[in-house]
Amino acid sequence: MKPAPLNKPLFTPGVLVMLALMAAGGIVIIARFIGGIGYVSNLTNARPWGLWVGIDVATGVALAAGGFTTAALAHILGRHHYEAVTRPALLTAALGYTFVVLGLIVDIGRSWAIWKPMIYWNINSVLFEVAMCVMVYLNVLYLEFFPIVAEQFKGRVNLPGIFARLNNTLETVLRVGDAILDKTMWILIILGVVLSCMHQSSLGSLMLIAPTKLHPLWYTPILPLLFLVSAIGVGYPMVVFETTLVSSSLNLDPEMSILSPLTRITTFLIGTYMLLKIGDMLFRGTYVYLLDGTHQTNSFIVEMLFGVMIPWVMLLFKRVRKSRAGIFTAATLIVGGVVLNRINVFIVGYRSPITDSTYFPAPGEILVTLGLVATLMFIYRVVVTYLPVLQSPKGAAS
Repeated sequence: MKPAPLNKPLFTPGVLVMLALMAAGGIVIIARFIGGIGYVSNLTNARPWGLWVGIDVATGVALAAGGFTTAALAHILGRHHYEAVTRPALLTAALGYTFVVLGLIVDIGRSWAIWKPMIYWNINSVLFEVAMCVMVYLNVLYLEFFPIVAEQFKGRVNLPGIFARLNNTLETVLRVGDAILDKTMWILIILGVVLSCMHQSSLGSLMLIAPTKLHPLWYTPILPLLFLVSAIGVGYPMVVFETTLVSSSLNLDPEMSILSPLTRITTFLIGTYMLLKIGDMLFRGTYVYLLDGTHQTNSFIVEMLFGVMIPWVMLLFKRVRKSRAGIFTAATLIVGGVVLNRINVFIVGYRSPITDSTYFPAPGEILVTLGLVATLMFIYRVVVTYLPVLQSPKGAAS
């Protein structure tokens, strides 16, 4: 693998659309901090979380799992054949967790106090464990990405004018930092995998204290295990989804020699998750809710049918795993299924007994989420344009 910066213009029509969404989301965020959460959202004391927690936090954490799953596969298990997708997966994970933190800053009532868990430890709180793991893992991701930055700029720092004196300092930082991380990267990789497994499961543990608020189809004592297995299961489909979109839009190598084997692993992981879900439902007898016709049960059926069962069956066939369109379709369904699962757990299936009102996100909530997603995509495009993350385009000199 010889990754290189893209030799393509940055500002395309798609990027301009991202900038427009970023501007719209930014305006709403300013309004949120001036007028308060209630000014731009439909959140209340009885419904304290909604789209921002369901999508920006819970879903963002799950879909960033490709970072630790590919790192574990390529570096811990020694499958170096998959190195070609580790850098894009690492970038996606770093941006995904940054997206989570930004979403939390917008969502929590007292954003200026977000630093307090670092000082005031509540070791009996699951949320404390999630906060610390996410915080540390985000820094681990940045450190893992540092060698890519050093690779591009080491020996090339040439600041103009009054900044010229910083050239030697920055060169030293890049050289020394790269040398240190080269010898200690294995520690960061193992730490990243451990931290990810901890907070992926702990997000499910958060809901264990809400047995009267979460619908029985999702409330289960093994919810932490289900969150962990689903996050691991969606890691490789997210890599397939992202790689296919990027390679199609930027005319890059589709990497089928790497993506097809990943789907074989996905078949086992998604099959394990499906057995756990169905077995838990049968053991607890919650299948009696499947035909009651409510929007919760309908959403559960859609989640399991289109997000788990259909893509699992698709990936059982070799011709699907060898087809670019086939694996992309299956991966999209799996990613959509995990997204819907997190929405179901935190929004659709969650209802406080002290309110009968239904929740639907306000336009401001939707714009903030779209703005944050657009920001993530824009930064991704900037990074791959100027840093060696992706393989050279077709026909380009290596």
